[in-house]
Amino acid sequence: MEPYRIKVVEPIPITTREYRERRYAEAGYNQFNLTAEDVTIDLLSDSGTGALSAEQMAAGMRGDETYAGSRSWFRFREVAEDLTAYQHIFPVHQGRAAERILFGALLKPGQISVSNTHFDMTRANVELSGGTARDLPCPEAADLDSDAPFKGNIDLDALTALLEGPEDVGVVVMTITNNGGGGQPVSMANLEAVSTLCRKHNVPFFLDAARFAENAWLVTQREERFHGHTPREVAKLAFRLADGCVLSLKKDGIVHIGGMLALQDTELAKQCELLLIATEGFLTYGGLSGRDLDMCAQGLMEVTDPLYLRERAEATKYLADCAREAGVDSVTPTGVHGVYLNAARLLPHIPPARFTGHALASELYLAGGIRCAEVGSLYLGEIDAAGDLITPAPFELVRLAIPRRVYTRSHLEYVAETLGAIAKNPEKVPGYRLTEIPAILRPFRCRLAQVRP
Repeated sequence: MEPYRIKVVEPIPITTREYRERRYAEAGYNQFNLTAEDVTIDLLSDSGTGALSAEQMAAGMRGDETYAGSRSWFRFREVAEDLTAYQHIFPVHQGRAAERILFGALLKPGQISVSNTHFDMTRANVELSGGTARDLPCPEAADLDSDAPFKGNIDLDALTALLEGPEDVGVVVMTITNNGGGGQPVSMANLEAVSTLCRKHNVPFFLDAARFAENAWLVTQREERFHGHTPREVAKLAFRLADGCVLSLKKDGIVHIGGMLALQDTELAKQCELLLIATEGFLTYGGLSGRDLDMCAQGLMEVTDPLYLRERAEATKYLADCAREAGVDSVTPTGVHGVYLNAARLLPHIPPARFTGHALASELYLAGGIRCAEVGSLYLGEIDAAGDLITPAPFELVRLAIPRRVYTRSHLEYVAETLGAIAKNPEKVPGYRLTEIPAILRPFRCRLAQVRP
């Protein structure tokens, strides 16, 4: 059961299919263009969509709005330093701001950023800084159905070859958990090996730690050496392997806004500090109010609670199991923050050129008012100026991202029942083609049209 009780409720829209078909067409068949009033169950993102606890609300009431050196800043820094052990803590308004500041100070034009998998915003910030993003997922990640416990790992052989080769690697970024790779965790053994390689080759090593607590929980469950450890103990060990981190607190800070850049290197910190002040705000608030800083600090303490993490992991697995029973497979083993549906297996009649993952995500909205996101060729594929697919994504997935402390098991059952209805007649689901194509960050601003078989 959920290790909390509900104090405040919010009504959710219940709409008809006719209404959803009209609104989705008006939105250019892009779920980012829908409004809150159009959506019944919102699984588009787990970023900034969680429910605050009573203690977080109380902490927010104690927020100090002093411009420089507020009490809220010192409380936030104390919690962040205890967790990460990094010397330089910079609050920012969200994780992508931390990435922009870090890569702007660290990466030189033409350098490579290496990762187990860069997520979309991370990749965009690397490229906007003049760098090139290179993904090196481990071989186990290629098998969506295997029970390999740490499919989020980086390919150590490929990383070694790259670091020993002639290319200029500016940074190694490990995403924990590996969001773009199906929400799969990274083992401590893999992080330790990456740390050793980076130190040997004098390459900065950073964590994209948006879901550090969920990764730590899965380590305690799947890596024998850490059975009996608490998630907080594992998280602390992980942070101490790296030179710093970027962190969207909208995930494992369980807040609606907030992020953090944390560093060990003093000279790099000086460069980042100047960029922070110029673009985010003074270094003791970084674009956040005092109440936000206090709620972030409280969230960073609550998120490693084993009872909270256990229930969250079990709820996500429950949704995956219900969907599988209804005839829709997902990436296994299930992670914590989301279920990644195998759209290609359910919709074999829709080729990647007609965006298989987006087709399933669209049908979930049309059939049940459920908003979610594809992680397939619309997001990861190489597409020409005319909107034609050149190189498809490795997989056609749909991510059902689960907001923290928001939906009950009955909501998840409704999602599974909607998937089951789609699975009864999958051949009726249409494909899609692009009609408007932005130059970067395509999934957020593109428009599409349906293509009937």
